[in-house]
Amino acid sequence: MEHQYPGAISGDENMLAELMLPDQAHVRNQDWTIFFLHKDTSEEVEKEPLAKEQNQVTEGEKKRDGEAADTDEEFDTPESTDEEESKKETGAPEETELEGGEGPPLIYVLNLVNTKQDTSAKRGAVVKAMAICTRHSFLHIYKPLLLLALEEYFKSPFPETLALLFDAVNSMDLSLMPRLSTLERHVLQASDTKDLFVEKFERMIQQRLAEESRSNSVSSPDSPTKSTQPTPNSTPNSTPQAPKYTIPRDTHEFESRVVYNQIPIPIKVPTSISPETVGDFSLIKLIQAFSVPHASSPQPFMLHPHLTTNGAYTHPIIVLVNAMLTQKRVIFLGHNRPSGEVAEAVLAACALASGGVLRGFTRHAFPYTDLTKIADLLNVPGFIAGVTNPAFAMHPEWWDVLCDVPTGRVKISNRIEPAPTTEGLMYFQQQNPNYAPNANGIVTGAPSLSTSPDSTGDAAFIDDLLRSIASRHGECVIRSKWRDYITKFTRIAAAFEESVYGASALYIGASEADAGAHGVRGHGYVWPDEMTRLRELGANVCRIEGWRNTRSYYAFIQDLAALWERRPIRALDLAHQHDRLRSLKLSHEDSGAIYLALAASVRSYDEVCQLLTVTPESNAGLFYVSLGLFHPDPRVRAATIELLDRVVGHEAGRHFWGHLGRFTKAAYARAKREAKGSSGFSVGLGLGLAMESPVENGGGWGAGPARLDAMVLGDGGTKGN
Repeated sequence: MEHQYPGAISGDENMLAELMLPDQAHVRNQDWTIFFLHKDTSEEVEKEPLAKEQNQVTEGEKKRDGEAADTDEEFDTPESTDEEESKKETGAPEETELEGGEGPPLIYVLNLVNTKQDTSAKRGAVVKAMAICTRHSFLHIYKPLLLLALEEYFKSPFPETLALLFDAVNSMDLSLMPRLSTLERHVLQASDTKDLFVEKFERMIQQRLAEESRSNSVSSPDSPTKSTQPTPNSTPNSTPQAPKYTIPRDTHEFESRVVYNQIPIPIKVPTSISPETVGDFSLIKLIQAFSVPHASSPQPFMLHPHLTTNGAYTHPIIVLVNAMLTQKRVIFLGHNRPSGEVAEAVLAACALASGGVLRGFTRHAFPYTDLTKIADLLNVPGFIAGVTNPAFAMHPEWWDVLCDVPTGRVKISNRIEPAPTTEGLMYFQQQNPNYAPNANGIVTGAPSLSTSPDSTGDAAFIDDLLRSIASRHGECVIRSKWRDYITKFTRIAAAFEESVYGASALYIGASEADAGAHGVRGHGYVWPDEMTRLRELGANVCRIEGWRNTRSYYAFIQDLAALWERRPIRALDLAHQHDRLRSLKLSHEDSGAIYLALAASVRSYDEVCQLLTVTPESNAGLFYVSLGLFHPDPRVRAATIELLDRVVGHEAGRHFWGHLGRFTKAAYARAKREAKGSSGFSVGLGLGLAMESPVENGGGWGAGPARLDAMVLGDGGTKGN
């Protein structure tokens, strides 16, 4: 390690230098590496308040003549640069809110290694590495800057080159990036709509223009319209100048730019960051990498209650997720692959197990490491590591699950610790002996199991996921499905704890939800019948018990307590009531009570946001809420209209309304006319719908005579018009 700018980022320079120059870096022209540094900044904060968001850039240089590294290698050390970005000035998302009290925020390191062949060099090639160290988890945005800076460093290997990069990165302006609340972030993350919450960006720009207008009027009181006057060289037909501030094309990203070495570089910063999301990775790529070999030539796993929840042929992705949920030691091996590829797999796996819901994975992840750090690695319980050295595969005592990236195969170690017998498992076996799993974690004695071998629903979920990927659904859709999957797992775990232990720390507010403040009561996950509930609880009992003593379990309890304080609706479990509408065959009285309760409780902006979090687009959106328009009780239809009116007036809700079908919107218009008493159609226990069609010459709706006079939806078992 030769240069760190503006100061040393790590006390162990040799360790940092080794991480910056991964194994076999000399055989590739370019390689990206990501790793994390744990650093206590308490002393730095006392010395310098601005050090809370300190980013650093590190440069390393290494010269080689041969293909293999040896002790005779010459090493020109890295330099580093800090980026001091104030959250108040830049509007960057708060990392501490996502970290949630697990200690000081991690320092995320993005490293670039370049190799240039040089016959004049002692060993025929020159290898240089440069790294940016930052508190921001969206470190992938710095890749273009690193590419240009490292190329410049080859020409001018001096600290001034790093200082130039340091100043450029810290000049990035994020002041027009809006801050989103927790509920707004959840809604945005679960949606693929490009202009969701675009109004917030527009208001930020309007405020900036108003501030600049006031500033100009103060500085130039005699010419308040100076900015609108044409320039001396302009002509009446000249092209108008582009606006100074533009609305982003996709509100999931804030568009800014950094000027480095007089080159403007566009930068896209994520506006909403999920927990455990670091860098730029692809869940689709990870899922396909381990699904294709399993589909073409499935191989049985060694049975383990925590991992093989669907038997010996459990899908490898499910085995991987189960291993991370139950805090097993996981290694991604990429022999003869770039270190950046295994690092990307590690980061994707952390996001996969988190689902944007759980925490505790990235803090114990090592996107890239090597044999020299094996002693430190084995001291970390439940690590997730990426390696390229095949020697790891020969030591099954080092890991519990090995994911071979080139072959797409997952292996369970024969040295893995057996699952202990817990009190929860014994209690469940005593209460429900027909549904309890055997020693291998498989439910075999449940009734009707032969007709439904997929008790956990994991096989059906993976099939649906692969169909979505084959249909070219985007990364956002896949991440939303995984969020639903992990959320379902946590809700089933809460139901299991309540069933076995009588109460659960995974659900806060059970007494409020069961009090029936709005005429409905109930909380938690919803099953269609008791047999299905017991079968699914029995199929999940082993991995639930394996999860209950992990870091992510206790962190999730802390997060639930924090979210409860910000939850606008507490007297009603919106997810539970929405699941009842979706999953159960309810009577008119029961369904009507739910619609009336929703209309009574969802009124403010934040309350609508909370409703939208339980009705994501991937889960049919507002479809089941809109079915209240077809209820035979006029009071319920009127309440549903009021609820939908509030949703339509919401910044995000209007997009959810736009995704509903034309038939639902016609029912809304018809019910609204009915509520005003000007319908003119007969109304009975059945619902009559009238739709007008456009005229033949292309007029709009209602421009000509109706071709579809009426549609009548009769209610089975009742007599209506």
